Amino acid sequence: MVVGGGIVGLATAHALLRAAPGTRVTVLEKEATTAAHQTGRNSGVIHSGIYYRPGSLKARFAVRGAAEMVGFCAENDLPHRVTGKLIVATSRDELPRLHALVQRGRENGIPVRELGPAQITEYEPEVRGLAAIQVGTTGVCDFGAVAARLAVLVEKSGGRVDCGEEVTAVDRRAWGVAVRTATGRVLRARALVNCAGLHCDRVARLAGDDPEMRIVPFRGEYYELADPARVRGLVYPVPDPAFPFLGVHLTRGIDGGVHVGPNAVPAGAREGYRRSTVRPRELAWTLAWPGTWQMAREHWRYGAGELHRSLSKTAFTAAVRRLLPSVTEADLRPAPSGVRAQAVLRDGTLADDFLIKEAPRTVHVLNAPSPAATASLPIGREVAARVLRLL
Repeated sequence: MVVGGGIVGLATAHALLRAAPGTRVTVLEKEATTAAHQTGRNSGVIHSGIYYRPGSLKARFAVRGAAEMVGFCAENDLPHRVTGKLIVATSRDELPRLHALVQRGRENGIPVRELGPAQITEYEPEVRGLAAIQVGTTGVCDFGAVAARLAVLVEKSGGRVDCGEEVTAVDRRAWGVAVRTATGRVLRARALVNCAGLHCDRVARLAGDDPEMRIVPFRGEYYELADPARVRGLVYPVPDPAFPFLGVHLTRGIDGGVHVGPNAVPAGAREGYRRSTVRPRELAWTLAWPGTWQMAREHWRYGAGELHRSLSKTAFTAAVRRLLPSVTEADLRPAPSGVRAQAVLRDGTLADDFLIKEAPRTVHVLNAPSPAATASLPIGREVAARVLRLL
């Protein structure tokens, strides 16, 4: 039984059915459709894996997953493009970090080309910078469409994808698990996989496990360019390695529009896609976690900057101008937001790698934000292998 009908949960169900044909697999999704949250509310970037520590799950799975995602999209006739991207340094203090990314990319086996100012404008005529690197394996796709196709493949292989079934109770026994849903259904299985994303820590506790982390939701707020012709592909700033966020960037999506953002601000609810969405119980759950306060104390300056850009379009535009100097506030139109399910440990550390934990009859996927969509196929195989070892 897989809890969560996002791309990771569906990839896990798909991998289980491929690895053990004839196994009965049921995916339970609380929403009316699959891919309703992180999977369907992102910029659609197929990440290369350049940012991630060599040897980490993120590095290994993103590099492998990028190639596999392109192949999956091609095989299933799903829209995708391998566009490459630029990571641009706009100040001298960013140059050492840019050079470190070159080295990291090469250690991860990613083709990287270094560019000077004139070469930047050959790729992106309106973008300015002191130096950049061009990463050829980055692309874009529609992860919601990928998830929908995975759901079809699961059902064709004999599995089930049941939407509108929120898990409200988990009873773990020696023989397996029993789950009750909000509709009153009781389902039994030999093993449970927790791929509940924004609610994964809550599901872990329902199963009787202490995940030793808590999901702190961060809303990513986007704009879009009124004139998408001003950007040809994907343009990113040099990220701060202290944070899992990549900064305000420009992404030409599979639909031809150009997303600008996101910034990252704490959300008032796990599905808090609007500033006005506040769920007191969920907010209290976040604020009761010691790691939330430790994180706030350590990173308050960074958070204040993100909040300023959230409240001030002028400040947000100024951040965009570092890459695209000609942009004005009038060029930016509001676009839908997403929410990142970020695992925060008790000491305030933001988990920087995928976090997968095993318990009796259970596997919990506890930290799978970006680049999890890119890496979903190898993540699914890894989780499936762990589940099958439990049986």
